[in-house]
Formats: sequence, structure tokens, C-alpha cells
Amino acid sequence: MGHRLSKLYTRTGDDGTSGLSGGARVPKNHERMNAMGSVDELNSVIGLLICKIEDTELEEMFVAIQHDLFNIGGEISMPGHSFIKKEKITDLESKIDAFNESVVPLKDFILPGGSEAASVCHMARSIARRAERDVITLHYAEPVCDTTRQYLNRLSDLLFVAARIINLRLGQEDVLWKKELA
Repeated sequence: MGHRLSKLYTRTGDDGTSGLSGGARVPKNHERMNAMGSVDELNSVIGLLICKIEDTELEEMFVAIQHDLFNIGGEISMPGHSFIKKEKITDLESKIDAFNESVVPLKDFILPGGSEAASVCHMARSIARRAERDVITLHYAEPVCDTTRQYLNRLSDLLFVAARIINLRLGQEDVLWKKELA
């Protein structure tokens, strides 16, 4: 295979459009581009998260998630294609269940924090929620595969409990929301 990305600028987007994988062009603010951008931003912040943790299990999990997110971006760029299989959702659910068994059940809401790595994980969680919203907005205009929407929904749940696991493994407390301070 040749060098696919040997020239980074093409000037084709100077008119306010971006190209999709099949060659079609859409406005840069199209629902499809918003969804792709949010998924890309999520992938980027997970890359930052990987740099903040020193936990082989979590690093491997997050790298696999980055690959899934890259595939989701590709799927969104190719209307009608689906790359996320149901097994990916089952895998996320298994990880959520296993991690959730390791942490103390919550009686109160928690705030993003505890450790820097957990805070970045919470940032990823909130971006995952936005990515999900953007994909749903796209879905109402043009269908998006069920498994992709489900994956993003489960991913935000996994990121929530992963932030708690990060704090637990670092010996940090979750930051509890205090009603009396509201």
C-alpha cells in the first residue's frame, strides 16, 4: 500500500465542505461531520487518558476502545456501513459489571475528580455522552447502526466506572457531591 496520507492539505475543504469515504461532500457543519468530530475528540481524550495511567489492564482496554472509536468514525464516514458487532457491546457490559463489583456502591452522586487520571476519564465520559447525542442527531436525519449507538451508550457507562476504578487503584477517594453545598 502506498502512502495514503502523504499530503495533508488538499484545499478541497476551503469551500466549507468535507469529503466522506465514498466521495460525497457534505457541509462541515453537517450532522455527520459533527458526529465524526465528537467521536474523534473522544478518541483523542482517551489517548490523553492512556498517557495519565500506569495500569496495563486499563491501558490495553482503552487502546482497544480507541480502535473501536476509529472504526465508528469510519462507519459514520461511510453511510450504510457497520463495523461494531454486538459482541463489542457485550464486552463493554462485562467490563462494566466486573469493575462495578470492585467499587463501593454509591449512595450519593460523585463529582469528576479524585486523581488527575480519573478526572480525564470523566472528561472522556462527558465527551462520550456528547458523541452519543451527535450520533443520535445524525440517526434522526440518516439511519446509524443500532450497535454503534448502543456502543457509545455503554462506553460512557464504562468510562464512569473506570474513573472510579482508577481512583480505587491509586488509593484516591471519589469526590462526593454534597447536597448541603448546593
